[in-house]
Amino acid sequence: MKIRVEEYNPNRKTPMLCGFVIEDSDKILGLSKIDSKIAHHVEQALIDMCGKIGKIAVIPTGITAQRILLAGIGKKEKFTNDTIRYVSGKIAQKAKELKVKEFSIILPPNAVADPISSVSQIVEGCKMASYRFEKYKSEKEHIVPELVIISPKSDKITKAIRTAEIVAGGSVFAKSIANLPPNECTPTTLANFARDMAKKNKMKFTVISKKELKSKGFGGITAVGQGSKNEPKMIIIEHNKGRTTEKPIVLVGKAVTFDTGGISLKPGEKMDEMKFDKCGGCTVLGIMKSVSELKLPINVVGIVPSVENMPGGESYRPGDIIKLYSGKTAEILNTDAEGRLILADALSYGEKHYSPRAIIDFATLTGACIIALGTNVAAMISSNDRLKQKILDASKRTTEELWELPLNDDYMDMIKSDVADMKNVGIGRAAGTITAAAFLRNAINDTPWVHIDIAGVAWTQVATKEKPYNPKGATGFGVRLILEYLQNL
Repeated sequence: MKIRVEEYNPNRKTPMLCGFVIEDSDKILGLSKIDSKIAHHVEQALIDMCGKIGKIAVIPTGITAQRILLAGIGKKEKFTNDTIRYVSGKIAQKAKELKVKEFSIILPPNAVADPISSVSQIVEGCKMASYRFEKYKSEKEHIVPELVIISPKSDKITKAIRTAEIVAGGSVFAKSIANLPPNECTPTTLANFARDMAKKNKMKFTVISKKELKSKGFGGITAVGQGSKNEPKMIIIEHNKGRTTEKPIVLVGKAVTFDTGGISLKPGEKMDEMKFDKCGGCTVLGIMKSVSELKLPINVVGIVPSVENMPGGESYRPGDIIKLYSGKTAEILNTDAEGRLILADALSYGEKHYSPRAIIDFATLTGACIIALGTNVAAMISSNDRLKQKILDASKRTTEELWELPLNDDYMDMIKSDVADMKNVGIGRAAGTITAAAFLRNAINDTPWVHIDIAGVAWTQVATKEKPYNPKGATGFGVRLILEYLQNL
């Protein structure tokens, strides 16, 4: 999507001029005068739609603006940091449906909303809503209309547009890989995508393959990956633009390119959705892409352990005891609790080799998270109050919602094994999301750490709230969240 900014000109021709309307208002925000030829039609449309959030009215005009689109944003007192983004996504969808080559959105005035926040939300909403996963369709929607933002020009507005384009681009990049089917995205393929992206953005790239993973003691990644003919990989990308003495932020993302459950085979229903078990890793790749393009003056390391969990002749088994990279041993009770094994190796490696100031991980880790929080809120567990609060503050600004769960010694005790240091599942079905995080906590020593379980929010599911900027498939959850955090360090 091409995006540019122009100042308002009543004589400027455009296929569609779009303006926001507050609920029960008789005015289009930022538009003081309506051509007398169409004033009556606009007034009637304003009455009919009432400005309710998400309501759209399109009025053919036959004048310089060939259509006027009215978009309701609800009551002013109910505005959130997502209102403009949500409605802008609706506008972009309508523009695509009408097959216009260009649409212009009037930026709301300062008195209604902060212009920098508004322009960011407009760009993110429109760019993400225009994405569709059509790689394998014979007939594709080729038209992506150009977006013109009607606003007084300024360096701040220009910078906000550019930043929002990069942030949204990172999210779309994450979605585009996460949506790939398992036959088209193995651990090797994922590593190739990461390598190409890192090379293009001039970041350091390393991949650790099967033999080296085994020889260097990555027992979790090796065990989970050994049942598949598609070999496991650990992908490492480094953005080193901070001071050489500055400790990096380490981001870790689970990337199980397909998860059958292994020997502890999953039910067949909805198993196709297990292509989304790589979403944590895709989130990390999307973040790293945007971090580089934003030229953030910090050090960030992305680590993506990637496997395919298959029930092959060499698969690891319930009852096995494996040695993790940390040196700790884990008793395997369920081979479908594989994500925590590969993450534990990656977390330990990240802490040992980079001595980071913080570690943040993302994983479609537990079905229990969906039972607890549904499909619109991610679970968060942390070892550090300060880091936790910064992530929560970023969450409020991006509206990627998080809910903190506790992790105390009682939960840590629930994964103690009689025959090894740990077991890879807790006691029965109790506190499944927390006991999975407890396993990860054992992989880290003293580094501030946040774990984000995105099992319910990584892709659109039955109960997922409709958002136009999250079309069916992967959502890219976490990309905007962590970029917001990193930009505000």
